[in-house]
Amino acid sequence: MNKVRFHSLPRLALSLLAIALFSIGFGVLPGCQALPPADVTDSIIHLTLWQGVNPPPNRDVLQRLVDKFNQTHPTIQVESLYVGQSDQQMPKILAAVVGNAPPNMLWYAPMITGQLVELDALRSLDNWLAASPVRDQIDPALFETIEWEGSTWSVPFDVNNVGVFYRPSLFEAAGIAKLPQTWQEFRQVAKQLTRSEDGTRQHGMLLPLGKGEWTVFTWLPFMWSGGGELIPETNKADVMNPGAIAALHFWQDLITDGSVVLSQPERGYELDGFLEGKVAMQLTGPWTLGQLQATGKDFAVMPIPSEVKPATSIGGENLFIFKTTPAAEQAAFVFAEYVLSEAFQTEWAIGTGYLPVNLKSRQSKEYQAFVAQQPAVNVFLEQAQYGRSRPIAPGYNRISENLGRAIETTLLQKSSPEEALKTAQARLDLIFGAE
Repeated sequence: MNKVRFHSLPRLALSLLAIALFSIGFGVLPGCQALPPADVTDSIIHLTLWQGVNPPPNRDVLQRLVDKFNQTHPTIQVESLYVGQSDQQMPKILAAVVGNAPPNMLWYAPMITGQLVELDALRSLDNWLAASPVRDQIDPALFETIEWEGSTWSVPFDVNNVGVFYRPSLFEAAGIAKLPQTWQEFRQVAKQLTRSEDGTRQHGMLLPLGKGEWTVFTWLPFMWSGGGELIPETNKADVMNPGAIAALHFWQDLITDGSVVLSQPERGYELDGFLEGKVAMQLTGPWTLGQLQATGKDFAVMPIPSEVKPATSIGGENLFIFKTTPAAEQAAFVFAEYVLSEAFQTEWAIGTGYLPVNLKSRQSKEYQAFVAQQPAVNVFLEQAQYGRSRPIAPGYNRISENLGRAIETTLLQKSSPEEALKTAQARLDLIFGAE
């Protein structure tokens, strides 16, 4: 799938867009204009890492690991900077690239790969990774997310997939003893979990409202489970596929049943309603395990119920190294090898709930002890075999944007799934060229 190339916007147009956003990108990061991305002073190489790690406790875990690296590598000092969630980061990244002031490293989902390669912003990792002893320790399934058109452009930082978190106490109160495995069973369970008591409304499910990547990411498992493909063998963006129509109808049915409450716009990842018992089920991933454990609330995880076949979205972020200076790039390679190491991956996974990308880490005594204490992790490990990665082609952001609009329009009951997807397909045909 990562071999697909769409006709994206002309590079000049994209560059002009990024230039227009230049002031936005740097206005929120004081000092970035004054300093180059890597400052070499007294033989110490200073590197910047832009990241959007969330929730905040996970940022603390990352900072501890960065501090460990800095303590053991006195000639390389990494500064980790939180620059917002993915939708907020994009204009900043484009502005930095076009302004010739990118960070040295970026923590970001792999779908950005094709776009950054077209902008000639990334350092190829082919030679370095081929010679690295950690290469053979990377989960082979993740190579699809780091390779584009025969070259390696990033390394996996962490990996996850989407599951359904639920409150066992609410299931018990509703008399539900068996977890749903199909869409039909899921719809029935959501109805049973929806109730009003003492003036308080409890909904069976929270669905993410918005047209951003989070909404698309959590909806795609249903499209794949319904038998759909975003990019079929014709190598043409196809959002009007039967699986997409079925998935949107299913979400619409949950709303029609009254079983769903929609999140605040573009905030479908927040867990407040779930923790307060206002919703019994929510789509999210293992990165929230640490946050949930700290609350003391009861929770568990089930695989996403299936229609035609099991499916989930493989998520997680990769580490990208930008073209800057030879010294900075070499220093970034050192940090990248640290990120891929068994020690880093074990501590990162236990601290955040992300699944390790390093196979040795997954088998380590420390991680196996963590899994034994947190059975929810096993659901994500077992479900990974049905995981699908989003395309890393340059045009994916346009596909996601238009899919997001279709999902939002349907959830707000402004149009039918067929109408919403037909409109999205028409826009994409104009962008990529209908054949």
